[in-house]
Amino acid sequence: MTVAEIWTFGVTTAPTVDLSGFKVEALDGSIGKVDEATHEAGGSFVVVDTGPWIFGKKVMLPAGVIRDIDLDTESVLVNRTKDQIKNAPEFDEKRYLDQGYRNELGKYYGPGGPGYSDRS
Repeated sequence: MTVAEIWTFGVTTAPTVDLSGFKVEALDGSIGKVDEATHEAGGSFVVVDTGPWIFGKKVMLPAGVIRDIDLDTESVLVNRTKDQIKNAPEFDEKRYLDQGYRNELGKYYGPGGPGYSDRS
């Protein structure tokens, strides 16, 4: 996976489904619920409200970290651990649509970055 591919859904369900409110599951447990999801070509992501897990903060996950979407349980499954997500660059509500911020996240979650995982 390249840094550019990190922003593209690898699952076929996502582009036609509103993911808002879906539970989000890391490899090692629940991290919250989808607050916002986009379906931009080459720029898709989900914003997750972590609730009490990390003190009500939000995290932004590039679409490429999503390994599956379960419509029956309304769950988004990501191929990262809770620690990888917790240690990601902090979500910036003012900059999250900015390309510089996306590049920072892409480097973190992409190949060679500390948040990279090829587990599925």
